[in-house]
Amino acid sequence: MDPSEPTSFNHRALKLSTGHTYHFVDQLPADYESATTTNLVLIHGFPDFWYGWRYQIKPLVDRGYRVIVPDMLGYGGTDKPVDPVEYSYSKLSNDLVALLDALDIPKAVFIGHDWGSLTAQRVVLFHPDRVLALAILAVAYWPPSRVYVPLEEFVKQEPSWGYMLYFASDQSTKDIDSNPRRFFDTVYRTPGSQDTSIVKGGGMQAAITGEASKEGREHLFNEQVMAYYLENFKSMHGPLNYYRTTKYRYEEEKDLPVSPPPDLPVLFIGGSKDPTSLPSLVDHAKSYVPQLESEMFDDSHWLMIGESKDAVTERIATWLEQI
Repeated sequence: MDPSEPTSFNHRALKLSTGHTYHFVDQLPADYESATTTNLVLIHGFPDFWYGWRYQIKPLVDRGYRVIVPDMLGYGGTDKPVDPVEYSYSKLSNDLVALLDALDIPKAVFIGHDWGSLTAQRVVLFHPDRVLALAILAVAYWPPSRVYVPLEEFVKQEPSWGYMLYFASDQSTKDIDSNPRRFFDTVYRTPGSQDTSIVKGGGMQAAITGEASKEGREHLFNEQVMAYYLENFKSMHGPLNYYRTTKYRYEEEKDLPVSPPPDLPVLFIGGSKDPTSLPSLVDHAKSYVPQLESEMFDDSHWLMIGESKDAVTERIATWLEQI
């Protein structure tokens, strides 16, 4: 399991009972026992795929865990439905539980980043009997809404997530598919070269289409990693569909509990330089999850691959030992 060699990981694909075929990495520890080994499901966000967890997989396997890392729906080697309705949290949760069923796993620890964080949260609410514990990175717990809030209104309340409006538009698919390298250069930036204006208003579109200056930006990928991402992202339509599900998600979630079970261990890890990990959002999460443990690292949104990657892995491992 060499992070610089994607083929060194154990790749699998299965057609699930939900009808979707998922590609995933499945790593078993040396002392694996199906009855006693704890299973971890690592869920990536946008715009990522299994490879975003490359630095965490081996260290966690070496500590005795089975680590399962799917390409989520719309990504990599997994099915890519065209209709946004297929990307609602209930359907994604059903897919992940179906993956557990296919692997004969009764319960697992779910660990998510970005959209993977939100998806993992909803697995807990839709299928609480299948979750041992929950760790969420970058995006803190967000409860189901009891009233429908259009994306436009949500962005007014949380301007740091303004880029969502652009990603929800059809234009974003055309822009990014025409400028994939510039898109990844824009999104995967080092903390010191982040421009907070990009996440608001039309800043993201300007950065992707070339209307904004690239001067002073540094991204987190070397050329080998960039090539592998570009190879796995032939079109952004599937990944962008996650941003087009606001109404579907509301209809499916409006009757769910607003909090996870009170005895469920929950960990949040954020980056102090990440606008999606604002202290106010963490405080909001704690009002719904009193048992929430939280830790902030001096890093960006991409803390699993940045300077904090080893510290993040260690924090997760320490938490796992305590649950």
